Parts: sequence; structure tokens; C-alpha cells
Amino acid sequence: MADDRHQQRQQRLKEQVDARIAAATEVRGILMVFTGNGKGKTTAAFGTALRATGHGKRAAAVQFIKGDWPNGERILLEQHGVEFQVMATGFTWDTQNRETDTAACLAVWQHAKRMLADTQLDLVVLDEITYMVSMDYLPLDDLIIALQQRPAHQSVIITGRGCHRRLTEMADTVTEMRPVKHAFDAGIQAQQGIDW
Repeated sequence: MADDRHQQRQQRLKEQVDARIAAATEVRGILMVFTGNGKGKTTAAFGTALRATGHGKRAAAVQFIKGDWPNGERILLEQHGVEFQVMATGFTWDTQNRETDTAACLAVWQHAKRMLADTQLDLVVLDEITYMVSMDYLPLDDLIIALQQRPAHQSVIITGRGCHRRLTEMADTVTEMRPVKHAFDAGIQAQQGIDW
């Protein structure tokens, strides 16, 4: 009797899933936002880039804020033809120079604009770009225009805390990472291969 009920529930679930799959007929690139105060936004974005690359798609990434220290995802993805452009100034709380940070942001933004216009790219990751907008290093309207004018098949991932409302509204998928517990808060050092 229990097996029959289980089979009936699973059949109803299958029918619902099949109906949703059948209803999804539009084919185009999507805009994804990975935001929130929790860890894992960049890792999720590069996991998607890894998946795309594994399927023979072309991906590229721009890392805002990050420095030039070794990055496991970058090391692996570059070996598989993924172009990276890195702002390479490090964290803004280290540099503490608005003028040079803005100049560095706008310089790497030129690479991002090129990528967002490249019909050969299937996926572009704009890592930590939310900070560039919130700190007024990069005009929000410039980012929105570039996103709107990108090739129709191209998907984009935006990462970073405090994503602007206009970006989350225009996004197709928004995931918010929420911190529950973090080893660093307990005094455990960040670890190569785990945290970066």
C-alpha cells in the first residue's frame, strides 16, 4: 500500500516536471546574479564556467577587486582556454585610493565590454562587479546598456554582495547566498584550494 502511494506521488511529480519542461520553449542567453552575504558566489560562477567549458562552450571572466594572487579556478579554467582579465588592485580596503581604484575598474571594464559584445562567447562572468557599481567606480547605466546589447545567445553571471535592484530586476535568475556558519569566524585561516 505504501509503495503504491509513493509511486502515485512520484508519478504526479513527474507529470508536473514534464509539463514545466514542455512549457520552456524560449532559447536565449540568461542573466544570472549570485549575491548575498554568504560565501560561494564566485565559486558558483566559476563552477558554471567550468560546466560551460566542459560542454565545448566558450567562456570568459573579468575579476573586479581581486588581486593577482594565485586563484585555483583561474588556474584551471585558463588551461582550458577561458580568458581572464583581473583588476589586480586587490581589495579596496587595502588600496584606500578611490582615484586609482576607479581608474583600474574602468580599465578592466573595457575588457568586459569587449567580452559582452563578442558573439563567440557563450558565457561571461563579471565577478564582484556589484561593488564597482555600489562604490560608484562604474556607472550602473553603462553596465545595463552593455548587458542589454550583448549577443542574444550569451549568458552572463554577475557576482557580489548588495547587487543593485535594477540588476536583480532585469536578471533571469537570482541566487542569494546566505551565511549560516563560516570557519573564518571561528578563527580558522582561509585555505588554498578550499577558500581560493
